[in-house]
Amino acid sequence: MPLSEYGPTSLESVEGANRTRRLALIAPGLTALLVYRFSDDLRHDAIAGLSVAAVALPVSIAYAQLAGFDPVVGLYSSILPLVAYAIFGTSRQLMVNPDAAACAMIAAAIAPVAGNSAELYLSLTTTLTLLTGLFCIAASYFRLGALADFLSKPILVGFLNGVAISIFLGQVGKLLGFSVESSGIIPRLLEVVGKIPLIHGATLAVGLGSFALLFACLRGLPRLPAALVVLVVAGAVSAGLKLDAQGVAVLGPVPAGLPQLRWPTVPLQDVPSLALDAAGLALVVFTSGTLTARSFAAKGGYRIDVDREFAAFGAANISSALSQGFAVTGADSRTAVGVAAGGRTQVTGLVAAATIAAVLLFLTEPLRFVPVAALGAVLIFAAFSLFDVGTLREIWKYDRLEVGLSLVTTLGVVAVGAINGILIAVALALARFVRQAARPRDEVLGKVDGLPGFHSIERHGTAARTFPGLVLFRFNGPLTFFNADYFKQRAVAAADAAGKEVRWFVIDAIPISDIDVNGLYALRDLNAELEARGTTLMLAGRRTEFLIWLREIGVFRTELDNRLFPTLSQALKAYRRETMRELPPSQPR
Repeated sequence: MPLSEYGPTSLESVEGANRTRRLALIAPGLTALLVYRFSDDLRHDAIAGLSVAAVALPVSIAYAQLAGFDPVVGLYSSILPLVAYAIFGTSRQLMVNPDAAACAMIAAAIAPVAGNSAELYLSLTTTLTLLTGLFCIAASYFRLGALADFLSKPILVGFLNGVAISIFLGQVGKLLGFSVESSGIIPRLLEVVGKIPLIHGATLAVGLGSFALLFACLRGLPRLPAALVVLVVAGAVSAGLKLDAQGVAVLGPVPAGLPQLRWPTVPLQDVPSLALDAAGLALVVFTSGTLTARSFAAKGGYRIDVDREFAAFGAANISSALSQGFAVTGADSRTAVGVAAGGRTQVTGLVAAATIAAVLLFLTEPLRFVPVAALGAVLIFAAFSLFDVGTLREIWKYDRLEVGLSLVTTLGVVAVGAINGILIAVALALARFVRQAARPRDEVLGKVDGLPGFHSIERHGTAARTFPGLVLFRFNGPLTFFNADYFKQRAVAAADAAGKEVRWFVIDAIPISDIDVNGLYALRDLNAELEARGTTLMLAGRRTEFLIWLREIGVFRTELDNRLFPTLSQALKAYRRETMRELPPSQPR
């Protein structure tokens, strides 16, 4: 049938479907917005968006202070990133906003370089944020979404605990009414103790009152945005009592209007160091945001695409840099608020962005009266929520070494800063991974009455039954260049421990998930050494794979089919048949 006979409608529908698929590869969120159900979802998303904005406004202002910026920069960082993620993200619910960990990392990376220049500080930060976004885009292109699984739970807990301690030490001075200039946990503590006589009573009263109101809201009125209530009440009290005239520090004038879009500029000599910081920041931004997105997706009954999430976080950070903002990631508190308020789609984030933009246009005047101590209280309260001891207790029950890794990460963040702390944690995780891969557990197997299959004789002791003349050996890892010699040593040691009467040495090949040429040569050398002592090497499991591998390299000189078995049980049966055939006719079989 000629193509024209299908009619234009069919062709157009096919082309439209192809365009939709191509669009979904680039901007999955946008395809969802194109089929948005206004009558069903708009009311829910609008209410949720307003709720998210109510929480995001005070938190963004507080995090701007944490990162070392004027309050308005936090608001700049909360508009376009929400829009970018709504277009490019794969989560229907995730809210992308400033985050305490990212802000702490920015301050640690930029402050030593910028000195006292506010203009250079902003320029360096926006460049750092842009580079972070570009790293995320590149990682998405190379499909590095699996990095979300690299920073383990203990490392993330330790990192956030370190960030919590750093935030507390950085904000306690604002709560007490004096500045803290030292860096590092011990110098800061000593400076705070030394400046106790300088505590400003009115500032301390504002801070303690803010804490009390935060606790009261969370206990008595959990549905209210506690941080917003605190800043509104503190600002009203500050304006009414003219606390700034009494020495209480306030935010001061906040410029009205939306941010101007511009490319960041920075001295070329600073780019290499910023690139290194951006790589670490991109890893933390992506890992933290993806963990949040995954947890809410699991509760919502849908899946996210981690590689596309990398690109979405990249777009969000590039848009933040272009609007003179700083690095952003998935914000668990604001996402939770949106979900609890009934948000259904990405439109929740768009409504939140529009609300924050409206505040910048029309409501910046009241912000000038907000006390800095109230912001410090909000940040310290957020730090308390970041600090996680319960998870460490839980991990302690399973693996105490992981708890040690977590504590080292915490100390690294506190001692040398967030960026260097996470690099230390990654290095430790890599070292442990290499150690586990290079020295996997090995065991000799036997039968245990009442239990199916074969089990370690070391774990089961006298309950495990072995077989005279037969060794069943398991190596729990791939057989590659970094552990091939170790595999051969352990196998020979197992054969030696079984005595000189060993006739068959059977390797359980199921846990050997991969094998390279070094592993094949290790098998050949092991086979030669066992043959020299009258022992036959056998393999059980992965029969087809080993037939291909071993024939290619010629490890065995005899027929391979007689040396490979599908399972350990079949290998044991074959060994028993072989033993029975070799018994003299007069002996009972």
